[in-house]
Amino acid sequence: MAEEAQGKWEGKATVELKGPTADQVWPFFEDFCNLQKWLPLVDSCHRVEGEFGQPGLVRLCKFSKVSSDGSQEETEIKWAKEKLIMIDPNERCLSYEILENNVGFKSYVATIKVLPINDGDGEGRRGCEIEWSFITDPIEGWPLEDFNSYINSSLQFMGQEMEQAVLSR
Repeated sequence: MAEEAQGKWEGKATVELKGPTADQVWPFFEDFCNLQKWLPLVDSCHRVEGEFGQPGLVRLCKFSKVSSDGSQEETEIKWAKEKLIMIDPNERCLSYEILENNVGFKSYVATIKVLPINDGDGEGRRGCEIEWSFITDPIEGWPLEDFNSYINSSLQFMGQEMEQAVLSR
């Protein structure tokens, strides 16, 4: 669900993974500079500055935007510099913000949480839930519904990829 509040967009998407535990999935997010492993739209993602696993780490993500007719001649490189502003391995959560970009974001902060799912008697785990929440200024040319759908579909895809990675070990 997403809502418009005082000119800001807020939203949240979740995906439930049936097999992997939160402890098995968290390292994929903790490794902040490897987004290209989980999202096929991301061509590259690498550290620009800062220490791995520490607030202040900045990554640069690049992706190609192919023209609407699908022709390669019209491919445009989009990019975003993103800064890790909080990371808590014990709670399995992190927050990051977009510093600079050519995508149209003016202000964007997201929080990712990996939460355990306990079985009925609370004794064991039977998977985990990934939660991706955001607050952003409206993005020019991108309706809120479309942006929320993008976040949700990206998270669903990431969840599938991460589930496969854990189960194939």
